[in-house]
Amino acid sequence: MERKHMSAFELYKTLSTDLPPTATKPPLQVANKKKRKKENGASKVIPVKAPIKPERKKMRKKSAQREESLKESTKEEECVNGDGEAGEALDALLADLVKVNNSRERASKLFQWLINPIPVKSFFRETWEKKPILVQRKNPDYYKGLFSTAEFDRILRQDEVQYGVNLDVTSYKNGKRETHNPPGRALPFTVWDFYESGCSLRLLNPQAFSSTVWNVLSTLQEQFGSMAGANVYLTPPGTQGFAPHYDDIEAFVVQLEGKKHWRVYNPRSEEEVLPVLSSPNFNQADIGKPILEVVLEAGDLLYFPRGFIHQGDCLPDAHSLHITISSFQKNSWGDLLQKVVPAALEIAMEEDVEFRQGLPLDYLTFMGVQNSDKNDPRRIKFFSRVEHLMNKLTTYAPVDAAVDQKARGFLHDCLPPMLTPEELATSVQGASARWEHGQVLDVGAKITAKTRVRVLRGGCARLCSDGEAVHLYYTTENSRVYHKEQFKSFEIKVEHTDAIEFLIHSYPKFVTVGSFPCDSAQDRITLAELLFERGIIHTAEAL
Repeated sequence: MERKHMSAFELYKTLSTDLPPTATKPPLQVANKKKRKKENGASKVIPVKAPIKPERKKMRKKSAQREESLKESTKEEECVNGDGEAGEALDALLADLVKVNNSRERASKLFQWLINPIPVKSFFRETWEKKPILVQRKNPDYYKGLFSTAEFDRILRQDEVQYGVNLDVTSYKNGKRETHNPPGRALPFTVWDFYESGCSLRLLNPQAFSSTVWNVLSTLQEQFGSMAGANVYLTPPGTQGFAPHYDDIEAFVVQLEGKKHWRVYNPRSEEEVLPVLSSPNFNQADIGKPILEVVLEAGDLLYFPRGFIHQGDCLPDAHSLHITISSFQKNSWGDLLQKVVPAALEIAMEEDVEFRQGLPLDYLTFMGVQNSDKNDPRRIKFFSRVEHLMNKLTTYAPVDAAVDQKARGFLHDCLPPMLTPEELATSVQGASARWEHGQVLDVGAKITAKTRVRVLRGGCARLCSDGEAVHLYYTTENSRVYHKEQFKSFEIKVEHTDAIEFLIHSYPKFVTVGSFPCDSAQDRITLAELLFERGIIHTAEAL
């Protein structure tokens, strides 16, 4: 018999009849967290009771029915079945990637693991920026080791996590989205109390605290040619932390623990396809019916492009932990042209008299909104002149310089590379110079003309010119905290630019310092020492 599709809201209504009454508890206890009672001049936090927990057997039965119905609403063409594939464990994969000589190949292999079994080329050809796609693996351990609730707890205990900076406490109930961040440090005592009260927790920059997330993101950024970021979301059973919305990034939702019910909706109009900015929160009535409705389980992946509205809520019988890996924010043709066009116009006005010639004396009498309905031949002539100048403007477009501006921003956004053991041993970070037994040891290791070197990563450094000087921008001294440091760059002598280009284009091969196209042997050594001290190059063997 054909099963009738039941909406999530209808399913929730059927579930509610089997749950214990909750009338004795306010809709959400979070508000009480902020109520402070003055006693003897001191502020006292009024304790918050944990949500009443429904009976597990009834929840499991209804939850299973709900999941079955939701699975039937998933469109077949948008779902890829992983067939319970074991896949390579993340720690083993990362260990194998260390042996890959080329960082760009590492990035491609890691991305293939992320979206497996979808081939990378077909993903970017058929899915990227076009439509959502779901991978259901039936393997809860596929992403094991990437992040966990145990690591979340460790971070809260051991690291300096600040509300609003590193952690958000959120809720979405009865159509209202709220943030409940108190000031100061997020400590386990308060954070887990919020969670037990029905609040979602969003860790905003897990790469600053988790070396595995740092490793994964710093590798993937070479695949995207754009910053790779992440947020971690921990949601209590039977709750929702965020209102429906769309984002300005390409999103890869990686389910790590538990399960979560997701609904994804088409952009509402052409203007919201691949949007420049993220949306405000929407009401349920604003977004129509979902094109994809599914329960993500541990090991599953959901991708959707920027502009696709989405919302996720937890089933009553399980918490949810997922990490959203994101990229491609402000990386469109339009973003590039925002740098190209003003610069092109400035150059054109300097070099071409036609751009400096005056407007018609009477142009205000036939142009502008108030004259837009006029059938005036002067308007046709005016538009023709504008079109001519716009076409001519392309000949002055400094496209390479604009791309370098984009590249500088990308290198500033980038995470620093996480060094492999071999890279550490052969770079300045792992140099053996040290203080021991009252004296300095192993100082003075020299780079010679025979020393073989290469850049540390395929995309870790780039030559850029501002028209007056040439600078080398690099990522190796960046912070794991987004934009904590200023741009990392230094001026390159004109006579050294060929050698820098030679090094960058030679990657992944090692080249001898003596092969640098510099004027003298001393110039070659001096440049190599400078690049080594900045962590931009490493040697084939430890110095």
